[in-house]
Amino acid sequence: MSYEQKLMQMKKLLKKTDAKSTPKQKTSIAPPPAYEKQWLAAGLTKEENKYGIVYKRIVDYDVHHLHGEIILSGLKKTIDDWKEAAETHPLSPDFSQTLLFFDTETTGLKGAGTVIFLMGFIEQTGDSFKLTQYVLPGPDHEAAFLFASGLWEKPATLVTYNGKSFDVPQLESRWTMHRAQLPPLLKHAQIDLLHSARRIWKEELETFKLPVIEEEKLGFFRDGDIPGFMAPIIYQDAVKSGNPELLMKILDHNEWDILSLVALYIKSTDILLKMDVKESAIIQTNIGKWYADLKSYDRSKIVFENTIAQFGTNHPAAHFHLAFILKRNRYDNEAVTSFKIASEGLIGRERIIALEELAKLYEHKLKDFKLALTYTKAAKRFLKYDFDLSERFRLRMGNHFAMREIRLQKKLFPGQAHKVT
Repeated sequence: MSYEQKLMQMKKLLKKTDAKSTPKQKTSIAPPPAYEKQWLAAGLTKEENKYGIVYKRIVDYDVHHLHGEIILSGLKKTIDDWKEAAETHPLSPDFSQTLLFFDTETTGLKGAGTVIFLMGFIEQTGDSFKLTQYVLPGPDHEAAFLFASGLWEKPATLVTYNGKSFDVPQLESRWTMHRAQLPPLLKHAQIDLLHSARRIWKEELETFKLPVIEEEKLGFFRDGDIPGFMAPIIYQDAVKSGNPELLMKILDHNEWDILSLVALYIKSTDILLKMDVKESAIIQTNIGKWYADLKSYDRSKIVFENTIAQFGTNHPAAHFHLAFILKRNRYDNEAVTSFKIASEGLIGRERIIALEELAKLYEHKLKDFKLALTYTKAAKRFLKYDFDLSERFRLRMGNHFAMREIRLQKKLFPGQAHKVT
């Protein structure tokens, strides 16, 4: 046997010996915190898993529970309405998945040191609703805290308020910190009600903070609530002192947040799908625009037509957006009528765009070059004197109208020299 072969045999033997002699390291579980009895006495219960412990609170509500002006039983009708509508929409749930209303409380708003210390879920279970809140005992039990959420078990649809930008990315970040221990976090579908609130109530609300939505749209007023910005301070004090009194107030705050998600989801769906629900002209126009952006043109058209039937020419924005759908469907004369109402009733960018569309339709579809030139010149005048327009928009549209004017003059007066007036 050669020297090299002997070395290889010794190397293999060494590896086998190392594998047998090196015991697998067991994950040590941190002991319960010294304040456990105080937290349990306050109403929390203890849950243990292979990663440590977590404290939780469970609250059950019957379907007749009223949150502000919204009854929770309306959620079943909301789901049925989406099934019947068969719409592809950001608020439409995945009917094959559990619908979980989800919110977190954290020790900060950003940064690697920001930790989730409270997770809350509401789920409809048969004829009742179940709220489950998980509280982090301390950093040594974070893996147990995350594991207890069950978000690694099966895909769900998470309904949140700003969850796409904050709660879910924060959850993913903390999960990554424990990826060596925890099973992978599943990819969950998301419905973010902050986005829908902005689409529905744009120009009606000055701010889209959840407490404002609650009061203005859900009829819910918080009594004795602790502001969200106080939550990190209260949690840190509860961990340091063991006193859970104010910590339980944070759980109440989180509970109201999640109940409001259920109520807001019901309310938003009612506005979007029920054509007999009479809202303001602004809201109805916002909804019609949303459907148009989603390319649901038939439903968008119905919303705009209902708005016009109710408000007539008093809300020219509905005519403006309907006109684009009519033009798309090649109802050129009807589109002209709507764009005219919009050009006479709107100001700023939308007035200029309405005039441009009129010039296009008269030039290319109706072949009335004289009227096309009239609307082109009108748009140029407004571009000159409307000081609310941005300089960039003014310059870009000015160039377009200048070229259109020259082209129309050539069509009207062939063989003559032309210049922009």
